[in-house]
Amino acid sequence: MPNLLSLLNEKIRRVARREIRGQTQKTRRLTAQHRRDIAALKRRVAALARTVAFLEKQEQRRVASPPVPQEAQGVRFSARSVKAQRARLGLSAKDFGRLVGVAALTIYSWESGKSRPRKKQLLGLAAVRRLGKREARQRLEMIGGR
Repeated sequence: MPNLLSLLNEKIRRVARREIRGQTQKTRRLTAQHRRDIAALKRRVAALARTVAFLEKQEQRRVASPPVPQEAQGVRFSARSVKAQRARLGLSAKDFGRLVGVAALTIYSWESGKSRPRKKQLLGLAAVRRLGKREARQRLEMIGGR
């Protein structure tokens, strides 16, 4: 009798192991597939993050240098105009200077009439004239102001 009991127990163990192995193998295969999918997604996210970083850097460079018309002819300078433009955009002299590409003290000198902008600076002023409040703030954020 004890022999029969041990044989029956051994048979039950073998059948149970076979069933468990069959069940766990499916789970193992699915787990391995999920891990491969996750690894592929991580690689894709990393590649997209690199692309976004590159594009942000390109956009920042593009925005940092304001679009400058090639000709300075027809562009006039007025101290009151500079002051009015700065007030219209609601910017400090420092922020306005960042948009134009000069220092805040230079903006104050222009507004008071103590100095006049050079040709390159005059072109920068002309480019800033066409900006609205939102675009000016976006450019400042991209440049690193505010």
